[in-house]
Amino acid sequence: MAGIRLERLTKRYGSKNVVDGIDLEIAEGQFTVLVGPSGCGKTTSLRMIAGLVEPTSGRIYIGDRDVTDLEPKDRNIAMVFQNYALYPHLSVRDNISFGLRARKKSKAVIDERVEYAAHLLNVRELLDRKPGELSGGQQQRVAIGRAIVRQPEVFLFDEPLSNLDAKLRVEMRTELLRLQRALGATMVYVTHDQEESMALADELVVMNAGSIQQRGRPQDVYDHPTNTFVSTFIGSPAMNLVEGEIASGVYEGRGIRIAVLDGLPGPVTLGVRPEHIHFIDDLPKEEATEPFEALVDVIEPLGARAMLSLRVGGSQPLRAVVDSRWLGGLIEGEFSEFVFDRNRLHFFR
Repeated sequence: MAGIRLERLTKRYGSKNVVDGIDLEIAEGQFTVLVGPSGCGKTTSLRMIAGLVEPTSGRIYIGDRDVTDLEPKDRNIAMVFQNYALYPHLSVRDNISFGLRARKKSKAVIDERVEYAAHLLNVRELLDRKPGELSGGQQQRVAIGRAIVRQPEVFLFDEPLSNLDAKLRVEMRTELLRLQRALGATMVYVTHDQEESMALADELVVMNAGSIQQRGRPQDVYDHPTNTFVSTFIGSPAMNLVEGEIASGVYEGRGIRIAVLDGLPGPVTLGVRPEHIHFIDDLPKEEATEPFEALVDVIEPLGARAMLSLRVGGSQPLRAVVDSRWLGGLIEGEFSEFVFDRNRLHFFR
């Protein structure tokens, strides 16, 4: 396995920088997820690493090798696509071994590697079937098996689970994590699904408009977003944002008033995650902000938790995720008092 280093990597189409001079280092054996909205540059970055897209400028290193100008076949990488890209007329065994046979590997080597991959991915009983006889999850396992047998230095995944239903996506996430741990492999994975990115990544790389907005451990990115884009993209439901101003040590905005410590005066955006909004008796007073009154627009019971759509100051929407045991007596269309967790507030300038 090998690490990856991108230096000022840029891809320009016409006057638009789709990838805008990014620097990124991925450690050997690390599971790195590039996440962001459509058009943010994540897939283009992955395809430049693979050699499928030529950079406008910048360098790409795999291990100690500068591979910027090498053909894909010379980079010792394997890529798994979202559409599986299996040969429908070949058996599972022949699909998995296709690349090895093209490279004239011996039958003994091919049989050994196919058996290893089939065992690892739990597809041994499928080896003589055709892709058309398999479920979507089974086809994706075969596509991953074809990558494994090549024994690449780096695995690249381009939204490989996007064609699967919700239940199967969760199951395949677990399979991918198990596989990565078993192989100790360097993996770079692209997705627009922030929940999937949080579940899989050792390191999360959040992209927008061709640039890296933030990188770090998933929980660190979630707990400490560096800007409003990251705060609202990572997390479901998204972080609430409320425009306001700090003056004389007090934040005020849209009917919300909070005493703040060391708050520089001036315009500021308050950020608070839905799970950090509480009923007034649900949080110790020393951890709570000043109470505020909100209109309860909609209550969505979700079992142990419930989603509340609130409205503050007449027009400011807030989303809250609360313990369902507090729903007794709460009525849509009526006002109730809430507090924020003082220790989990964010102020963005």
